[in-house]
Amino acid sequence: MATKAKKESLADQFAAAKARVEKLSERPSNDQLLDLYGLYKQATEGDVKGSRPGLLDLKGRAKYDAWASRKGTGKDDAMKRYIEAVDKLVKDLG
Repeated sequence: MATKAKKESLADQFAAAKARVEKLSERPSNDQLLDLYGLYKQATEGDVKGSRPGLLDLKGRAKYDAWASRKGTGKDDAMKRYIEAVDKLVKDLG
């Protein structure tokens, strides 16, 4: 018998994970948020585009670096990794 997760398409599971992460009872750490950001951008837009933000844009640089670290990861793989990361956060943070 197939589980609900197996019946849902990967895109549906990805969308559900995005909704779950927005409802966490605790805020994830900055590193966890950057990991999610990089995976999300890779899954939705592919490899990073544009140039790295300047030295004074620390937040922009961190986000760019998180996304760039996923360069070459396929859309489906990035979605699966995002879902796994959200599942772990839900387990750890509720």
